[in-house]
This record gives sequence, C-alpha cells and structure tokens, in this order.
Amino acid sequence: MKILAAGDLHGDVNAAKRLAAQAKKENVDLVVLSGDLTYGEVSTEGLIGPFKKAKQKVVIIPGNHESPATTSALAEIYGVTDLHGYSMRVGDVGVFGAGSANIGIFQLDEKEIFNLLQKSFKKIKDAKKTVMITHCHPDKTVMAKLSTWVPGSTGVEKAIKKFKPDIAICSHIHEAEGLEEKMGNTRLINVGKKGKIIEI
Repeated sequence: MKILAAGDLHGDVNAAKRLAAQAKKENVDLVVLSGDLTYGEVSTEGLIGPFKKAKQKVVIIPGNHESPATTSALAEIYGVTDLHGYSMRVGDVGVFGAGSANIGIFQLDEKEIFNLLQKSFKKIKDAKKTVMITHCHPDKTVMAKLSTWVPGSTGVEKAIKKFKPDIAICSHIHEAEGLEEKMGNTRLINVGKKGKIIEI
C-alpha cells in the first residue's frame, strides 16, 4: 500500500495541485490530509478539488485552523472520508484517526483527543497493519522539542503507546516537517506541507 500524506496547507491551492499531481504520478492508494488545510477557515476553495480531479481516494481530519464541522462539510461536498474519530480499511491496512490539537483556534483537551483515537481504533484493531493519523504530534519526542510554544500532545503519545500503530502520521509543528522518528516500534512521521510518500 502506498500513501501520500501531507498537512498544514493553510489555504495554499498551488500546494494542493502539486500534491494531487504527485499522487497521480506515483499511483498512490490513499491520500491523507492531516489537518490545517485552511488558515483560520478563511477559504476552503481549491483544496480538495485537485485530488478529486486526479481521481484519488482521500481522507481528511481537522487541524486547529478549521473546525470538525468544516471538515465534515468538506468531506460531504467532495465525497472524501472524514477520519476524525473514525476508521476505515484499505485491504489489510486499518487506518484510524483524530484531528484538532491541544492549542489553537479549534482545540480539544488531551482526554478528548485520546478518546477519539480509542474509539476509532476499536473497529480496526484486528487489521494486519495499522496507521494512525493525527494533526498534533505526540509529546516526549524529538519533534516536540523543536518548538518552545507548540506543545506535543500527551493524548497522542498515550494512544501510540497503547495501540502501537505500525505508522503514526502527524503534521502541526512546521519546524518538524519531514522528520521521522520511532516511538517503540511505531514509525512516527511529521509529513508537513511538502508531503511524503509512505509505503506499508
């Protein structure tokens, strides 16, 4: 399975077009957009359309710059999957997630973030491989040390330790774009605006 994952587009329509073209060229099985598609919900135009035009299967979650309601509406309008507190299967791979963050315009507390991940994990826990998608990065990681004002999430950290996904995808902290590290046996990837091809 091949995933193209990206986050923190912040309304950049050209970035969406570039990523959609890359997804088509690389013939990916799934496009993951891990939150902050907008900049304070200023505009949602042109951010999902390029991926649909390229006939890509897309999952989205909210960041801290758009509400879960906006993400849900975008999913309905464009016919993509809103993974905020939900899960899906792609072959043998179970994908689960929760968006928002512990800081910003639209935020959740750590317990809410963990509970959404727990709820979404339950339905795919028997999958051969699991992929967890969040907007916020986990606490007690290298990426959490790269910013003095954007805190890592203890809820995401707890979920990784408890559910042990094979891969955990996040964005949120721009300083960590492209950074990969390990939490136990979980491969943790901060995908950022440039995006990243991930093979499972």
